[in-house]
Amino acid sequence: MAAPAGLAWLIEHFGLRVPAPAVRSETIAGARRTVVGNGQVLEQYPAAAGYAPKELFGHLRFALRYEPLDAGVWNAVAHALEPNEMERWIREDPTGRFTRRAWYLYEVLTGRRLDIADVPPTGYVDLAQESLQLTGPVFRARRQRVNVNWIGDGTYNVLIRRTPRLREAMAGNLQERASQVARGCEPSILARAVHYLFTKEAKSSFAIEGEAPSSSRAERFVAALAGAAEFDAADAAAFVALQNTIVDRRYAASVDWRNAKHPWRTEQNYVGHTRSDYSEGVDFVCPKPQDVPELMDGWMRMTSQLHLGASAVDAICDAAAVAFGFVLIHPFEDGNGRIHRFLIHHVLARRGFTPQGLLFPVSAVMLRDRRAYDAVLERFSASVMPFIDWTLAANARMEVGNPTKDLYRFWDATPFAEYLYGVVEETIGKDLAEEIRFLSTFDRAVSRTMEIVDMPDRRASLLVRLILQNRGTLAASRRKDFSELSDGEVSSIEVAVRAISG
Repeated sequence: MAAPAGLAWLIEHFGLRVPAPAVRSETIAGARRTVVGNGQVLEQYPAAAGYAPKELFGHLRFALRYEPLDAGVWNAVAHALEPNEMERWIREDPTGRFTRRAWYLYEVLTGRRLDIADVPPTGYVDLAQESLQLTGPVFRARRQRVNVNWIGDGTYNVLIRRTPRLREAMAGNLQERASQVARGCEPSILARAVHYLFTKEAKSSFAIEGEAPSSSRAERFVAALAGAAEFDAADAAAFVALQNTIVDRRYAASVDWRNAKHPWRTEQNYVGHTRSDYSEGVDFVCPKPQDVPELMDGWMRMTSQLHLGASAVDAICDAAAVAFGFVLIHPFEDGNGRIHRFLIHHVLARRGFTPQGLLFPVSAVMLRDRRAYDAVLERFSASVMPFIDWTLAANARMEVGNPTKDLYRFWDATPFAEYLYGVVEETIGKDLAEEIRFLSTFDRAVSRTMEIVDMPDRRASLLVRLILQNRGTLAASRRKDFSELSDGEVSSIEVAVRAISG
């Protein structure tokens, strides 16, 4: 019979109301095995081999030895533990690697200082295991002699597990593949491709929100994308300026910096849909407005930490944690989705992952497969919604009746990182490559057309475009537009265009 172990046992033991960790451990009578399914990893350990913990602190040790560091569960466990019990356990083994890690987690997550003397000089132990999860820059906690290497801190923390899928994606060297595409392209063609991709990204990002922006608003967003690398994600005023460029002016955020400490929303909001009976369905409840300033402060600290020097986290994982972390907080009344996707470009450009001057149209991929984009967001929503007590009035005003901040400040970004890797790979292999291939083919077809008939470049371009749009022939309805050409000339051009376009 299977018995829960580690964090799963601790959740049951304390009756904790927290989302289940992605990795669940059990001890069983059979052999060691891993079962993956339904978004969860089940790790089963043979009880006969000594894996079965015998008491509370045995399960704490088990979790620290075998499981990724899920800060959300650890936060709930730390608050459930009695200080005197922790002190007694630590005194039994004050220099042990598991007691020191648990000690650090207890103090940083609860804000309580235990009545224990600092650890005497000894070697440092890593807080998070690099073999199980991505780690960030190291901060040394001298009190417990712990290398604090998780992503974020005790107020805002992201877990990115080293799943087989993510290991394979990170080993795929997408950055070099993108660079090869750019290097192998004629500069003039690449410049035209870039212009198209920037415009495509802006339009797609608005389309995901169901909007068709004015030309001026779309152009402002294109300009923002072009300067994404220089955007300061630690500056609240920069976010206000960005939000103001991409939303209707009636819904633009404004703040009097002399009288307000932050520009974030002051109303409870949510993501929903209208049912067939015109009632409102709720898909995701956003953080309470009074929690947003603290969440954004923690998010900004994490964002700054993620790409520090040699300790920088993988660039796409960085972008996933930053961009999806932002949209989960939903700090503005409007524009959160577009800013979230802008932040993907910001991180990839700032990290030098995107070739200079180029852009991966991630929004186009998300729009093309909206179901996959929605699914990764819904997966997070499904994990937290059972722990939120909310009511929705007839006027669509929502009230949240219980503390929920921890749901948004401690979260597992692994599914988002896996998803974003797939999106970026598709932009490189499909959108970027296809646009460059099309422009190269188009230019050769125009050049060959002008060899057959010495005609103005604009006329030749229009003719080729019409032939390509009609699968290799000029539509009969458009033949009159080129009355100056003989049937034989049109036929020769059609044959040439078909041969070049393959």
